[in-house]
Amino acid sequence: MDVLQLDVSGRPQAWISAREAAVIYASDGVAWTLGDACHVLRGGIQRTTGRQSRIEVHPIVAVRGAIPSRAWRQTPALSNPKLFARDRHVCAYCGGRFAFDDLTREHIVPTSRGGDDSWMNCITACKACNGRKGNRLPEEARMSLLYLPYVPSLHEDMILRGRRILADQMEFLLAGVPRSSRLHG
Repeated sequence: MDVLQLDVSGRPQAWISAREAAVIYASDGVAWTLGDACHVLRGGIQRTTGRQSRIEVHPIVAVRGAIPSRAWRQTPALSNPKLFARDRHVCAYCGGRFAFDDLTREHIVPTSRGGDDSWMNCITACKACNGRKGNRLPEEARMSLLYLPYVPSLHEDMILRGRRILADQMEFLLAGVPRSSRLHG
């Protein structure tokens, strides 16, 4: 399981490994934590006390100071796994739910006609509907969109990255997701 790293204000920064989190703990870089400890890392035996060192890592760790991070970007990076997860693996044209391998990234305005490869121009489509629409606009192909595209928030993007998310982490992230998001329901 990965650890959700936050800045001191609670803004998600990254998913890090338990070992990376342990380094932050050991260097006194943890400002606060949430959730019950999910990892226990053991170190060497102290010569004077004979006790083994141990660090308990929590699922959510806020780090002191300013952390340079890609999370400060305004728009999350677009990828097929995140796009399909945003759209819940549902084709925007026929409404069918499909497996990952049966889906495609569909550009509402085709790139060959000036459309960009962005969250607001891309939706999930099954291969049959994508082929039927071809190089046309949805109106030209007489195909209606069943839902509209949107740009995921930072909290949604952390969920869409496809990690195994612990209940504490999901609760924290969903609290920052708009109620209108498809991730709520």
